[in-house]
Amino acid sequence: MTDTVGDDAPTPEPTPTPTPTPTPTSLFAERHAVLAAGYGGQEDPPDPADVLAMPVILHIPKVDTPSRTDLLQVAASAAVALCLDVRVGTGGEWQDAFLTWTGARIRKVARRARGSQWTAAQEIPGVTVSVGNAQARALVPGRVGDLDTRIKKLQIGGTDLEHNEPGQAGPGMPVLWIDRALDMTVGKAAAQVGHASMLLAGAMTTEQCESWASNGFACSVRDADPQQWLGALECVNDGRAVAVRDAGFTEVAPGSMTGHRNA
Repeated sequence: MTDTVGDDAPTPEPTPTPTPTPTPTSLFAERHAVLAAGYGGQEDPPDPADVLAMPVILHIPKVDTPSRTDLLQVAASAAVALCLDVRVGTGGEWQDAFLTWTGARIRKVARRARGSQWTAAQEIPGVTVSVGNAQARALVPGRVGDLDTRIKKLQIGGTDLEHNEPGQAGPGMPVLWIDRALDMTVGKAAAQVGHASMLLAGAMTTEQCESWASNGFACSVRDADPQQWLGALECVNDGRAVAVRDAGFTEVAPGSMTGHRNA
């Protein structure tokens, strides 16, 4: 028996047309140009819930805990990898959120995850970088008030890792220097090296940055003693390095600086 639609039969509901998923069409050079152009630097909105931030999730398990240096290195790589991911470019699903963030004040908030918390973080849009037993995930920036509840409950306070001596930086890798005298927590330092990797990418030529991308944005993070820090400042003053100047919202004084340069 066949169903038919006669004059007296009800008109069937039209089948809704699914909304097409945006198809990324941007070239690497277009995405790099966003970082090279710098950031908006707008003042924070009056309502704290409207502040835009990139969550950076650090995997800090109780067993086989990564070293502080290794964790900071993957955090830096994850942040810049998201900023140059094809999904932030033209036609990408993250484009609007990313451009809104880069047009405002650049904020990052690091949080700790382990076990099921880390597994859940993988379900939220973002980019994970893993090197050895060190893992970090940068999430798509957005309103603090809209943060996924699985991430909102994660904390970083009370968690820190001892400073370690990692030895010589990897050959050919960019080096991100941290002023050891500031004695930043691992969460604060993760946000800072995330800023640094973005600035470094923007200061590179497109060709240099694309070459770095082909190596997974691998970088070395090192604590600078007073003499090394003076050398880093000289590189900044000579135009051979760029610097992160902290706004002073947490932990360190306004204007505190992290320099970085190619090894």
